[in-house]
Amino acid sequence: MMDFLFCIPIMIGCPTKVKPIGNDAARICPRCHNAAMFSAKSRTWFELCFVPLIPMNSKHIWMCGICQLQVNMQPGWEPQIAQPGYQHPQLLGQYGPPQNFGYQPAYVQPQK
Repeated sequence: MMDFLFCIPIMIGCPTKVKPIGNDAARICPRCHNAAMFSAKSRTWFELCFVPLIPMNSKHIWMCGICQLQVNMQPGWEPQIAQPGYQHPQLLGQYGPPQNFGYQPAYVQPQK
């Protein structure tokens, strides 16, 4: 008589899934100052073997697609809407016209 012992791994977990909602205008993230905030619905699920079975918690949030900041939606507060042509504050002035016009290779010293 042979007895076999089968070991079947059972994976359980409670991950949070974020789903964008609406088609809002781009909004400015208060942390990284990029125009990447969007409204979303965050939902926590009970999973068995990677299959979502029971929704456990859900809430509406603002989320940044770059720095992953998540802020609960609160009455009276929304991220600022990005105006057309918005640039990140650290990039202002970097892409304007050059200060000294003309081509000057790095190995040539300018004449005084």
